[in-house]
Amino acid sequence: MRLPLKTVLATAALGLAVAGCQSKAEEEVNKQADAIGESYDAEAKLVEARAENAPDEKQAREKAEALRAQGDKIEKDLKEHAKKDLD
Repeated sequence: MRLPLKTVLATAALGLAVAGCQSKAEEEVNKQADAIGESYDAEAKLVEARAENAPDEKQAREKAEALRAQGDKIEKDLKEHAKKDLD
């Protein structure tokens, strides 16, 4: 289950506001962003592995690339948000 980006950002911001230390807060958001990006990449690899040599392999690869792009966007947005608002 994937959470909407706004939910992830709001949750991260709330948690970081409680933390009180901006540099540590930014670092934590970056760690979360990396983990989210890695999870999307892992899911994409799973989609590709399941479809290898299957009739719908091309569609699966396209889905995997879409997953990677979505994960990259979320990761980038989180990091930009952290830099802008927590720096």
